[in-house]
Amino acid sequence: MGINAEYCPNLALRSFDQFEQGERKKEECVPKELREGEAYDFLKCGQRLYWFSNDEFWKNGQMPLCITSGDQKLSRPIASIKMIEVTHFLVGDKIWTRGKYKVIEIFKDNNIHFEGMKRV
Repeated sequence: MGINAEYCPNLALRSFDQFEQGERKKEECVPKELREGEAYDFLKCGQRLYWFSNDEFWKNGQMPLCITSGDQKLSRPIASIKMIEVTHFLVGDKIWTRGKYKVIEIFKDNNIHFEGMKRV
């Protein structure tokens, strides 16, 4: 027996369409109108561990926001975000992760914006 935890180098949320179709909670999806400088709530099933940093070398902890269709199938990063808070909780026998992230920049091109964990 061990501790099941997933280390996440990005925040991967579902398409907002899945909320509109009643398949997901709003916090499990990328907001319909994502805005730079705004903070948003998120919700993920499982115990997820996210990176926090204020080190300038690492661009103050910026990480990619992606859209997922599940099974680790991710879009290219659609934005750069910074985690503000994360907490874990139980519902029945399931562990969930919820928190807040702030949108730093929305990407409007196909350029590469991250090299590994570092924002470029």
